[in-house]
Parts: sequence; C-alpha cells; structure tokens
Amino acid sequence: MMHKTLEPFQPFEQWEWQIPEFFNIGAACADSQLNTNLADSLAMIVEDDTHGTDTITFTALSHQTNQFAQLLRNLNLSKGDRVLVRLPNSLAYPIAFLGTMKMGAIAVPTSTLLTAEEVAYLAKDSGASVLVTDATAWNAMSAQIKQNLQDTPNLKHIFVTEVDAIEADDTLNVLSLKAALETVTDIEPVAKTLADDPAYLVYTSGTTGYPKGVLHAHRALLGRQPAAKYWFNYATDTQDRIMHSGKFNWTYVLGSGLMDPLYLGKTVIVHEGKNDAQKWLDLIQKHAATIFIGVPTIYRQILQKTTAAKQDLPSIRHFMSAGEHLSDEVLNQWEARFELDIYEAVGMSEFSYYLSQSVYRPIRAGSAGFAQPGHAIKLLDPEILTEVPIGGEGMISIPLSDPGVFLRYWNLDTETEKYKHDGYFFTGDYAKYDADGYIWFLGRKDDIIKSFGYRVSPYEIERVYKGHPDVADCAAIGEELEKDKVLVACYTILKPNATITPNDLIAFGKAHLAAYKVPKVVYFANDFPRTKNGKILRKDITPTIATAKSSR
Repeated sequence: MMHKTLEPFQPFEQWEWQIPEFFNIGAACADSQLNTNLADSLAMIVEDDTHGTDTITFTALSHQTNQFAQLLRNLNLSKGDRVLVRLPNSLAYPIAFLGTMKMGAIAVPTSTLLTAEEVAYLAKDSGASVLVTDATAWNAMSAQIKQNLQDTPNLKHIFVTEVDAIEADDTLNVLSLKAALETVTDIEPVAKTLADDPAYLVYTSGTTGYPKGVLHAHRALLGRQPAAKYWFNYATDTQDRIMHSGKFNWTYVLGSGLMDPLYLGKTVIVHEGKNDAQKWLDLIQKHAATIFIGVPTIYRQILQKTTAAKQDLPSIRHFMSAGEHLSDEVLNQWEARFELDIYEAVGMSEFSYYLSQSVYRPIRAGSAGFAQPGHAIKLLDPEILTEVPIGGEGMISIPLSDPGVFLRYWNLDTETEKYKHDGYFFTGDYAKYDADGYIWFLGRKDDIIKSFGYRVSPYEIERVYKGHPDVADCAAIGEELEKDKVLVACYTILKPNATITPNDLIAFGKAHLAAYKVPKVVYFANDFPRTKNGKILRKDITPTIATAKSSR
C-alpha cells in the first residue's frame, strides 16, 4: 500500500526540467556572462595567506579556460581523457577544472591533503593523462609519481602552478602552467558535449579501503539548479557574493562554492590558508559577502572564539551549512547572536545537495527540511519498493530520471548495479517524514544502531547531546558486547573547562531521550578518527581513544 506524504504548507511550485541535448559545464560556468553587463565583473576572489589577494573577471576566466582547453588539445588529449587536478584554492583551480570540461575531457578534482602515494593511486585508478598541481606539492610528490609510472602508463604531462619556468624532466613532460598558457594563440571552439556525457570524476571514501570514483555528467550542473532558489535563495536585483569556507576538491564545495554561483553570474570568494574563526569574519567584512557557506564546525568556532554579532556583518543576508548535522544548540546560539538563519542542506557525492532548509518554510531544528522541487525523492522500503508511512523509516530513493544523479561508479560496475536499479538510485541513507512533511535524516544503513530489537539513529542521539552546554562534539555508535548484543555508546569531546562526568551525561540522556535511545555507556575522548575532509569515521571509533568512561 502506498502512503502519501502530508503537505500542510502551500505547495512548492512545479519544477520543469529543461535539459538540452548538448550542454557543457565548462562553457556554462565560464562563458555564460559574456556579452552581458557582468562580463567585466569579478567572477572569483581568492584570499591566500601567503600570496595575498587575487581576482579574475568573467571575461578573463572565459579566455583562460579556453587557453587551458587548447593546451590539452595541443597535447593530443581526446574527449573522455582524464585530467587530475590537485591544487589549493586558487584561480588556477577553475581554469584547469572548467578548461578540462570545455575540451571534452573529464576533470578529476582531488584534495591537497592527500599524500603522494594517494595521488599516485588516483592517477592509476582514473587513468589520468595529465596532472595539474602546485610547485610545493610537485616537489613533494614527484619522486613517488615517477616510481609508480609503470602503474600509470597514461600519465604523460604535468602542469605546475606558482612557477614561471621548470626544469625539463626525462620521464614526464613537466611544464609551468603559466608559461604553457602564454604559448596558446589559436583557440578551437568548445567541445560539443552531450548533457549525458561524462564531465567530472570525484572520489569518495570507499568500503574497500580505497577511494571510490563517482562519475558525473555535464547535466549535473542543471540538476542542482533547484538549489539556487530553495537553498541559496540568490538575490535577483544584485550580484551576490558567495564566500565558501571549504576546499574545491569536495563535491559540496565544487557545486555550491564554484560551479553553481559562476553559472548564475555570482562572485565566488574563497580562502587558502589557516582555518581561523576570526579570519572568516574579517573576509566577510572585507569583501562584503552576502552569503557565507560553511560546515557546522566553522559556526561552532565562530561562536566559541569570537564576540562578533549581527552589526559586525552588515552585508550578510543569510548563512548556509552542509557536510554534517547542524546541532540545535549551534543554530539557536547563532540566531540569537546574528539574528540570521543558517539554512542546512543534505547531499552526497553521487547526487550533491537535494534536501534543504530555505526561506520558504520555517526551520525546524534537527530536520533536513524538504526535498527541493524537481527532486521527486521517495522513502522506500528497499525490499518491497513501496513507500513507508508517515513516521516510518525508509531509504531515500531518487528516480534515475533526475538529471542530478551520477552516471556510474568508476570501474565498479557491480557497485553501480547495487545502487542503481528498478528505476531508482538507492542512496543507502535512511530518513523519515513527520506529519508536516519535514524530512528527518537518520543516516546510512550501516550507521543505524540495532540494539535489543530497536533501530536507533546515531544522529538523533548526537543532536540531543550536542545541545548540552559542555559538549563540543559527539558520536554515537553501536558497541558489540557479544554476538547479537549491541549497546548504544556515545563518545563525547568536552568544551574547555567542562566539569561534567560521563555519568552526568548518562543522566542527561535519560532526561531527553526515549529509554531505548539512551546510551548505556558514555566515553570521553580528545578527538575522533576522521576522513581527510574532517568527517567522523564511526567504524574506527573504539574504546582505545577514550580518556574516561561511565560506570553504568
């Protein structure tokens, strides 16, 4: 039996997808503002702690991405070849990333946090023909890359930024990107790519211990456009200035902090350097940013380490967050200090951000908001493919017809078939609707704690504990005592000068959670095992990281 989601609010407008046969992300982001009044306005501002401020206009961005595309053609790259981009936040990033797609090749963005060994693995797995990186990184990784050339037979060319010239290499064609761009004169037209053609390949943490490649089509940019209204809420009468606190390698940042704003003619502001709470406030003021995008950790740091308030940020219209759950405590404290909302979104590498809070519905703390119009998600019982009732837990399932859905996992056909079948992409994430139509995110199937016959979402527990005034961060997991006997455990990081005990937090849980959700044991820890992007690795949390433990 099918159950219909309640919609007590005024319905969202009907979204009509308009996906052309041919579409190119590189051209859409770099060229859309040509021959408009925004052509000579700033497309991007980079604040670098070492190199200072750098800017580029839409006209210059168009030209330099065309030059990069031509460089690839001159190297005899073909449509579909891969270009690995390992760069800090810089103007070179969009030039290489968008220029690659203009040529019809596949951009492979990755993190500056990766080791040389990890970069070598991505070069091997992606079959990259070109690596674009900065001088410092190349000096650190060149030996490792050269040692692995037998595993990366396609890798022939290295473009290095931040240098005017570079020594010739016997094994690879190593060139200064700046010098190479200056050699380009005649430029061929942008590649005529289908909307369904591969555009970029992002890597995410894999279950095998190796990163998993997620391949996106050019249509992915169009698939995120509902977010422009139902998350960003861009201004229509001014050119918004979007400041993102993240790094471009992350899917979330590539979309919200680069591609989406450029496509719509907004100015992108990014920072390269030390993460400092006051620094974000200073940069917002300096560049009159109108929207700030961060992760909850950034907002917690600003609240804890600064005294800033609304009057200090007169240009900001609202804030946005994704990447991890935003606690009720942070949201409430932020609204009290800044008198502005933080609109939260939920997404994933395979589909970007598709659930969000927005100005169109009241924020309900702890919920993921609503599916953006156009994204006809369903909460399905994956065994029988029927929708769950209101309050029931179902897997978030997205029709394969949605233009935002990824193409496939790279070189992992079985994995692709596991998640894409029966007309849906089965995300592996579970959620539930409340009676008002709000979606409550419960987490990955593997994260759900099955304790004494109950299914417990770690996110529900964490939301409550993050509301405790002495808790800086926490992670709820299932602790297996013996076969088929799992206890709910909560690991917590305390704020400085906190005086509570693990037993105090057990009592706190009893006062705020249903009995079956209350942690049976609370641990204190100094930090959690994390991915390179800062996400908590739940599977790696064990009592070995604990500094204290409850007695009951």
